[in-house]
Amino acid sequence: MKGVGPQRADLLKKELGIFTFNDLLNHFPYRHVDKTKVNLIADISSATDYIQVAGILSVIELVGYRHSKRLVGQLADRSGSLELVWFEGVSWIQKNLKQGQAYLVYGKVSFFQGNPQIVHPEMELLSEETAEGKNYLEPVYPSTEKLKSKGLGGRPIGKLTKVLFGLIKEKDIPENIPSPILKQLKLFPRFEAYTQIHFPESPDNYEQALRRLKFEEFFLSQVRLGLLRQKRHRFSKGIVFDKVGDLFNQFYSNYLPFELTGAQKRVIKEIRTDTGRGHQMNRLLQGDVGSGKTIVALLIMLLAIDNGYQACMMAPTEILAQQHYDSIIALLKDLPVSTRLLTGSTKTSQRKEIIENWEKNLVFIQWMMM
Repeated sequence: MKGVGPQRADLLKKELGIFTFNDLLNHFPYRHVDKTKVNLIADISSATDYIQVAGILSVIELVGYRHSKRLVGQLADRSGSLELVWFEGVSWIQKNLKQGQAYLVYGKVSFFQGNPQIVHPEMELLSEETAEGKNYLEPVYPSTEKLKSKGLGGRPIGKLTKVLFGLIKEKDIPENIPSPILKQLKLFPRFEAYTQIHFPESPDNYEQALRRLKFEEFFLSQVRLGLLRQKRHRFSKGIVFDKVGDLFNQFYSNYLPFELTGAQKRVIKEIRTDTGRGHQMNRLLQGDVGSGKTIVALLIMLLAIDNGYQACMMAPTEILAQQHYDSIIALLKDLPVSTRLLTGSTKTSQRKEIIENWEKNLVFIQWMMM
């Protein structure tokens, strides 16, 4: 790519992980600067924050001595004049600016002794293309201090990205979402989304591009999960629970502390169907606090024990593991089920005894992240 020699390429790889055109394409800007309008200097007021103006650099001179030395310029258009000030890089800037040349100037407005000025403005030669402002919002990209020191800050990276879009075509970013979905959800085409995320013609276009690319990320993630699930259900082999035994029936008929809701009954029926198919089951049971998820889990664990297997409930914290243990001990009462608690603070002797008798126990265990 033009503008990227071996040194710059190496820096981009090490600092931002940008190796290829695709890496640069997916290095998105974190904000945009509006340079779509060129204002008159007379439009500047106390309420003005950032502004873009165009005019002739009528004066450029060094002012002050030693530590107070600064470069001061005067930019004039048909409506008035504006002071430009530089405190750093004075020699380099003075060498590259020409008095009498037309420039496009952008920066933050401040006032000194009641007169408007821009300190360290962004300057570029005025041309036919820029005379009325750019036709897109200028992107600013994430960078690093090392890259900035080598002239690859947030805006210079934008210039490289602009070069990239001059090299690629729509066919290089093929569509990956079916047309009916694009039409139904009114999503940007993929090439348009990438163009507008980098160089949006308006804030609304940027939001639409962002919406499209976010949807694409989630859509592809769901497709991958769906394919994995389909493959697992088709080819995986699981344990068949072919009966509902005495423990399940006794608990349901005599120990259940309340009548199950319709949703709980439906979920238990669905899980029983899954466990009878002979394929691995991976199911999320979602509900509010106190909605009865633990009772459903306990009934399914009893179903496993009825079919000759042990069951393990895992909790994310020791406190929650203890709470589950206490509540399930109370629920099971005198049913012939051995229930044990294994956590990070379980004594070594108890831990050894629980593990040695693992096959006999319905175990509640805390998952410890080491």
